[in-house]
Amino acid sequence: MKLDLLLVAGTLLAQRPSVTIAGANAEAEFDLGGGSLVTFRLKGGVNPLRWLGPADANVRLRPMAHFLCLDRWGQPSAAEVAQGVPYHGEATRVEWTASSREAASVTMSATLPMAGLSVRREAKVSGSSAVLTVAETVTNNNKLGKIYNMVQHPTIGPPFLDEQTVIDSNARRGFMQSSPMPNPEEPSVWWPQALKEGVPVNLRFLTNDPMPNVVSYAVDDPLGWTTASSPASGLLLGYLWRTSEYPWFNVWRHVDGNAKPLARGLEFGTTGLHQPFGVLVEKGKIFGRRLTAYLEPGQSETRSYVAFLAPIPKDWNGVEKVTLHNGTLTIQERGTRTVTVAGVAF
Repeated sequence: MKLDLLLVAGTLLAQRPSVTIAGANAEAEFDLGGGSLVTFRLKGGVNPLRWLGPADANVRLRPMAHFLCLDRWGQPSAAEVAQGVPYHGEATRVEWTASSREAASVTMSATLPMAGLSVRREAKVSGSSAVLTVAETVTNNNKLGKIYNMVQHPTIGPPFLDEQTVIDSNARRGFMQSSPMPNPEEPSVWWPQALKEGVPVNLRFLTNDPMPNVVSYAVDDPLGWTTASSPASGLLLGYLWRTSEYPWFNVWRHVDGNAKPLARGLEFGTTGLHQPFGVLVEKGKIFGRRLTAYLEPGQSETRSYVAFLAPIPKDWNGVEKVTLHNGTLTIQERGTRTVTVAGVAF
């Protein structure tokens, strides 16, 4: 463990405990005051993950960059708020402990006292490639069964994010979180389309038309993926996950006071509805997919994802598809070129 100066979204946070792991070509840094993945980059390169989330009175415990939403995604109910339940759950509002660490791997854990859950994270940077593999095991420590949700919340920001940065995914049918209940999926949208005041918007880009809310999409393929391509940075960031574990892809975006891109959230998780648990239970499913996960007393469940980086040319047009075969990712451009990333054990 070491103390680093951390710069996120242009704000300098004074010395914070963190742990860094690295391979030959890439490094990853985890903040221990909330467990966020605050850096994932090629050695000496730009860090795409830049976002400083809101903090309560304890500024040391806060969401940043890529953080874990657990035991919920979104707002608590009014009664839960009165009991001190935080937005997006407790995982970013508790201390994390690094119990074991080697040069390229670390095991971390945290306990969520209100939710009665514990989480164990095993992270590893591949030795010879720019691949980060993360497995997180959640255990129900309650004497009763527990409804919960688990959503990965990666957020990219400048300088990696600009008007030319392109977001791609194999997401499919989706809906606007601003659509009224009880059927927000009517009307549906299809990736990369969203609606702003009834007008179609292409979510691949962010210029001066920020969405006022989250847009959620189901993923039909066995493996879900999303990529952010920054031609100006000459870099692509991507995520890969199993849709049996994370069936939903959730997108949000934001611009600064000068209408310049400030943040893009590329989230994937167990739910696609940004509501308290009472609403989720009432709704049940959207597009045939569940909106909650469940653990019996003492039960554990493990979910994993892969983050990867790849250099791209300055005239890169975005990604058509991502495939995994024998440990090698093939990233097909919207055109004729491909980029490969080896060393994926997933």
